[in-house]
Amino acid sequence: MSMTDPISDMLTRIRNAHMRNKNKVTVPPSKLRERVLEVLHKEGYIRGFAVIEKDGKSEIEVELKYFDGAPAIKEIDRVSKPGRRVYASVETLPSVFNGLGISILSTPKGVMSDSEARAQNVGGEVLCTVF
Repeated sequence: MSMTDPISDMLTRIRNAHMRNKNKVTVPPSKLRERVLEVLHKEGYIRGFAVIEKDGKSEIEVELKYFDGAPAIKEIDRVSKPGRRVYASVETLPSVFNGLGISILSTPKGVMSDSEARAQNVGGEVLCTVF
């Protein structure tokens, strides 16, 4: 089955697993998903992730993070979609909840958070926002 928006699928799987208080969730592998998960791990929203081999197929296993029983990710939304791409320059990078959350961007220098993009003075496609 072909998927039109793999990033949105991954975010929905994470959101659904948090609603069910699951510790781990698996997603199909891709380089872009791995880069987004690296940013989430570095910013402290997930415990970690690993590419595993299961029945001859590789999957990404994401270990979710909770704090006092509440999920570390309160809100995770897709911004740029296949039907409507959203780009931002350094000056127009969105601030999520007055800097309490992050935006994840795909830039010419790789996938990074909005604070990293400001530090490196680069803009790009706004993939999602996390709070």
